[in-house]
Amino acid sequence: MRDLYIYYQVREADAPALLPRVSAMQAALAHQQGVAGQLKRRPEARDGLQTWMEVYPSTGEGFSAALAAAVEQAGVPALIAGARHVEVFMDMVPCA
Repeated sequence: MRDLYIYYQVREADAPALLPRVSAMQAALAHQQGVAGQLKRRPEARDGLQTWMEVYPSTGEGFSAALAAAVEQAGVPALIAGARHVEVFMDMVPCA
């Protein structure tokens, strides 16, 4: 299983329009894929931009493709400034 951390910048003026889109997208993904996403943001804005992060824990095969389709369907790219940056992490397996 892999955890996805996706961060991007949002113009402060676009944040009120983007929030319900991302929230609805995450609710649909939770229903369809069984992955409960989280949405976070840095407390401060810089140069009129907020930094947001979506977190998707314990994703399985096919989730990345489902997420990419959901992002496009929700119209997220139109309301962010720049690219979405995806980081992938996995649990450490303890040594016996």
